This record gives sequence, C-alpha cells and structure tokens, in this order.
Amino acid sequence: MVDNETLGYFLGRIYLFLLYIGVDKNKLRFRQHMANEMAHYAADCWDAELLTSYGWIECVGCADRSAYDLTVHSKKTGAPLVVREPRLEPSRIEEWQVDINKAKFGPTFRKDAKLVETALQALGQTQREELSEVLKENGHITIQVHGILPDDKVDVSKELVSFEKRTVVQNTRDYTPNVIEPSFGIGRILYSLLEHVYWNRPDDVARGVLSLPLSVAPTKVLIVPLSNQQTFVPVIRRVSQRLRQFGISCRVDDSGASIGKRYARNDELGIPLGITIGFDTIKDDSITLRERDSTKQVRASVSDIVQSVKSLVDNQEVWDDVFKRLPEFISQGGDD
Repeated sequence: MVDNETLGYFLGRIYLFLLYIGVDKNKLRFRQHMANEMAHYAADCWDAELLTSYGWIECVGCADRSAYDLTVHSKKTGAPLVVREPRLEPSRIEEWQVDINKAKFGPTFRKDAKLVETALQALGQTQREELSEVLKENGHITIQVHGILPDDKVDVSKELVSFEKRTVVQNTRDYTPNVIEPSFGIGRILYSLLEHVYWNRPDDVARGVLSLPLSVAPTKVLIVPLSNQQTFVPVIRRVSQRLRQFGISCRVDDSGASIGKRYARNDELGIPLGITIGFDTIKDDSITLRERDSTKQVRASVSDIVQSVKSLVDNQEVWDDVFKRLPEFISQGGDD
C-alpha cells in the first residue's frame, strides 16, 4: 500500500515518464521497500525496476522523506523550521502555552537560561498538557535540555514556569514541509531503454531497428537524396534549413549505397523519420516522409512535409494522423 496520495502522484508521474521515453510497460514494475531495507529517513520508498537481459534492474527510487530532515534540525537547534502562510479566515484554537517567570528564571539558571527556555518552548501540545499535571502534583518537572551537563536533564519548579490553556486567534498557519525524493539512474534507464526498443524485422532478421521515440531520439529526421546530382543540393539545403529553423535535428545520408540500405542502417541508429528527395521533387517540389517502424510513406509538398514533421516532434500529431491526412506513397522498389 502506498503511504500517501502525494507519493502515489509521484509514482504515477515516474510511470508515465518511463512510458513516454519508450520503456516497454510489460517490462516495468514498482517494488516497495520492506521494513528491514527502508532508509532511516524514509516513511515509505518504492523502486521502479526494468527487466533487462541481466534481470530486473532498479532504475528509479522514490522515497517519502516526510519531514525528517527539518524535524531533526529543529530538534537539535531548537529553532522551528516551518513555513508560515496567512489564513483566508482567522481560526480560533485552544492551545497550551508556556509562561515563564523571567524575574526568577534568569537568576536560577544563569548561563543556561536560554537553553532551558528554548527546550520548554519546543515542547509539543501533548507534552505541555502532561507536564502541567505533573507540575500540579509534584511542584516541579524534569525536562531534557541538550547541552547541559551532566545528563542533559533539568528540574524546573512551579515558581519558574507554568502551563496555561488559552484560546488563541490564529491569522497564519505553520507547517513543516514534507519531501518526496525521486532519484533517477540515467545510465541504467538508458541501457534498459536500448534493450527494450531494439528489435529485428520479421521478414529480415538481419535488419535491426532501434525504435527510439521522437521525444528522445538525438536525430529526428534523415534526409535521403536518391542521387548525388547537383540539382538536389538546393532542395537538400532548403529542407535542412527549414527543419533546423524549427529546432529539429536532422542529418543527410548522400552516400552511394541504395536507398534501402541507407534507410536500414539509419533505422538501426534509431532515427524515427526519413525524408526522400527524388527526381519528381525537381518537377513539383514534392518529397516523401517515411516512418521508421512501419516503413510506410506519404508524399506532399516540402512545406506540408516539414510542417507535419514539426507536428510530430511537438507531439501535436501521431504518425497515424499524418498517414490519414497526406497521400500515401508506395515505392516501386519497396523499402529495398
């Protein structure tokens, strides 16, 4: 059982993030820390684990530190480390207050007076109520005061202190902030992701595909001219510039290999989209856009294709939307 709603929210965000970058949801699990492995500062802790060839690997940790850090500092220093915010409407509450007889308190404790007073003021409401009864019965109380020898304990008589319950109007609210601490192992996530998204085409096991999503692929678009003819150079330059104006990373593969081989080796590098510049481009300014995983292609004007790429990169559309909107292109030579 997740300890609280806030921790559950962060676990949900971690889950969505891992799916967004391409992790296989069937190879993802969350595991709660057992009591004997829980960190001393944690109220609850969960690990996101990814299944790899090495087995289940811890890749993300998410701990609910609650208010541990500020509470410990506050106890040691005696200073309240809280957030104070104004209330929309004043609140009337009953609380136990500490009344100190300053005239007798200072001469009694001398140099330790400040330490003792701080310890008294740091007492919680339950402690104050209990000590008020002890004070009435015994005429004195014993409290813990760090820094006073020999045993950090001090007796305080009823002539020096009293506890009174009063109604207080509060215009502000004090609370100690809690901390949720997510910790991402970037190297482990990246390695696991590469295992999750690499596969081979069923019709040709020699052709590997690295199905990196557009969100994480370093290079978004491959530009492939059908020929090394100089007439293609201005179009290549124009398409590259248009893409880079939108902040879309691209690379040109103008080697002498066949277009199928060029696409195959760049599929293995994880480039999600490919733009083909052919002989018809010179005639009608049209180019094709290819999607890596399905190898399906559409054909449209340079302007329409570049705008479609931008929509895909900005997550405004998915490939199915583009494929339905633009005319399909079927190459005579297939993807070879």
